[in-house]
Amino acid sequence: MREIRRRLPGLICVSVLGCILVAGLAPFQRPRNAVTWLGNENGVRLGNYGTIWSSGTFEVVAAQDEPSCSLEIWLQPSQTSGSHTLLSFYTPENPLQLSVHQYHATLILRRVTQSGQHRTESIGVEDVLRESKLVFVTLTSGVQKTSIYVNGRLAESFPRSRFGKDCAGQLVIGTSPIGNDSWHGLLRGLAIYQRELTPAVVLQHFGTWTTHGRPELSGNEHATAIYLFNERSGNIIHNAIRPGIDLSIPNRFSLLHQKFLEPFWREYKLGWAYWTDLAINIGGFIPLGFFFCAYWSSVRPIKCAALTTVALGLIISLTIEILQSFLPTRSSGTTDLITNTLGTFIGVKLYASKTARVLLAKVY
Repeated sequence: MREIRRRLPGLICVSVLGCILVAGLAPFQRPRNAVTWLGNENGVRLGNYGTIWSSGTFEVVAAQDEPSCSLEIWLQPSQTSGSHTLLSFYTPENPLQLSVHQYHATLILRRVTQSGQHRTESIGVEDVLRESKLVFVTLTSGVQKTSIYVNGRLAESFPRSRFGKDCAGQLVIGTSPIGNDSWHGLLRGLAIYQRELTPAVVLQHFGTWTTHGRPELSGNEHATAIYLFNERSGNIIHNAIRPGIDLSIPNRFSLLHQKFLEPFWREYKLGWAYWTDLAINIGGFIPLGFFFCAYWSSVRPIKCAALTTVALGLIISLTIEILQSFLPTRSSGTTDLITNTLGTFIGVKLYASKTARVLLAKVY
């Protein structure tokens, strides 16, 4: 019994450290990519940790003074909660250049500009993406405006918005290129055109897509990619426009642009989820501060036990954040450095209280 009591403080410290490392780094490998074929019909199902990449990068037509672009997306959401990224055009210089999101039942098109001043522009249409309902969405942008069509009919136009030149880079489907933001649902068709589509063409394409499983092209759309998702097996989704850029389904989930110690001001988000994460990260390191300070103060006394414990909390947190930058299921940021160190400090201060010392004296 005496031997157990002598070893108990060290075992508690090791256990606390082990729990923190597991909580911060699990799972320790990239999960399998959650993209599956529907089997007896065209399309793929995307789930948590599911992504599809283009095998090459799309380019803007150099001859166009004011580039135009249109996207056709035939999809069926499986849930209408939270915010998720359906697809993005990624470039190393501007990872979130152009992206399409689902926020509950709202469809959002977001454009980020990096030249000069960082600016984000968002437009959208409410009550479009209903759970388990097939919907055909057309996003088309020209010189004067961007229009959003739902099932062949105009939902809304945005006169001061244009995204034609942003339909360039590597296409990422199913999540954000910089973090896990998985969209859940079925994807049955996708097309990219380097031309603003007229209302008549939008309606015609809606009819032929939903009736025959592919658009009937007139030749004036300047199609660069049409994905019919009719392979029903394998890791390649072929582009019906030849030569063209195919899509690839990786075996393991990964990100094109893994964040590394993202500044805390960029990590800030409105909502209870953000503040809940802060509380968890603070609370998770309080035991480390408490038990390590107790160990270095009474069991194996060292100088500046409190300061050493806080420094240990910072080092452990930094180590976790660095390792998280290699894990696509986790995010690396400086907010956790602050909250984890604060939690360690609170644990040290708790140990300094008279009540804590009395309780520890009975245990040790």
